Amino acid sequence: MTTPNYVIDPLISAKSIAARVESLADEISDHFKDTEKLIVVGLLRGSFVFIADLVRELDLPVEVDFLETSSYGDGTESSREVRILKDLRGEIEGRDVLVVEDIVDTGHTLNHVIHLLESRNPKRLKVCALLDKPSRREVDVNATWIGFEIPDEFVVGYGIDYAQRNRNLDHIGKVRFVK
Repeated sequence: MTTPNYVIDPLISAKSIAARVESLADEISDHFKDTEKLIVVGLLRGSFVFIADLVRELDLPVEVDFLETSSYGDGTESSREVRILKDLRGEIEGRDVLVVEDIVDTGHTLNHVIHLLESRNPKRLKVCALLDKPSRREVDVNATWIGFEIPDEFVVGYGIDYAQRNRNLDHIGKVRFVK
C-alpha cells in the first residue's frame, strides 16, 4: 500500500503542550492526593509520549501499565471495532486508576476500555486525554481531563501517527493531503 502524499500544518506547539501537561498533572495530583498509589494506564501506541511527560510531572506515587488497542490500522478513519492487543500486566481491583489516551475521537475505543477496566472493580477510574474531537463523537463518553479540544482534523505528532509515521514530532500538526 502506498502512502498518499501529505504535508503537516502546525496545530499545537511543543511549548503549548508542555505547559498544558504541567497544568493537567497539577489537577490530577490534586484530585488523587490521598492515593496510596495511582495506576496510570497508557493506551498504546499513541499515548506513549504524553504518558511519559505526564507521569514525570505528577506529584504522586505512580505505577505505569499499558493497554494496546486497535481500531484504526493504517487508515485515517476508525473501524469502530476495538480489539485489545495487549492487556494490563497488573491488577487494578480496589486501586486508583488513571487512563491516559492520546485522542478521543468517535469514543468507541475509550468506551470499550472504560467498560473493560470498570469490570475489574477499581476504587476510582478517571481518564485524561491529550486531545478531544467532540464533533466526531458517536458514543457518549468523556475524559475527566482534556489537554486540548481540536476541530475535526486528522492529526499527527507527539506520539500520534499516520501509518506509523510522524510520532516523533514534538508538536501536533494536522495532515493535509496533496495530489
